[in-house]
Amino acid sequence: MTADSLTAAAPAVTSPNAVLRVPPAAPAQAAAYFAASLAFHTDVSDVAAALEDRETGGDPGFVLVDTRSTEAWDQGHIPGAVHLPTGQIPQLADAFLDRAVPVVVHCWGPGCNGAQRAAFALASRGYQVKEMLGGIEYWIREGFGYETASGPVRRDPDALTAPLGSGACGC
Repeated sequence: MTADSLTAAAPAVTSPNAVLRVPPAAPAQAAAYFAASLAFHTDVSDVAAALEDRETGGDPGFVLVDTRSTEAWDQGHIPGAVHLPTGQIPQLADAFLDRAVPVVVHCWGPGCNGAQRAAFALASRGYQVKEMLGGIEYWIREGFGYETASGPVRRDPDALTAPLGSGACGC
């Protein structure tokens, strides 16, 4: 699907607001786009739930890879993650990862494209890969635990990113 095919399918509309100035895609096109997006992305809540299952003997079915520098890793990282900085993927991926096991990568957060670079490097080498949207920033902001040189840390969830208390967001 190209940008031209999307705009060709959606006739130009004069609208009083910017939201509808370009009309929404046809439902079938939207379904294809969002299905493709879900094949490439996951979020911190889903990763946390899958990793929590691992603590009770379950297998999340993927390996979580932190693609940040050693200094960033030392500052704090998700328990159970594999540390594989983006720049070292060509040399070290085969030593740390199994091509039969999907990989979920993350970096700092939404303002950083390091996870996308790492995902590209891994996919180019034959790995199945997804990006964890929000990175470690949203992991921490949603109140999930992480490890530092001083030991485990857990902050209260940020009310702007996660429900307060033990309730799930319902997405």
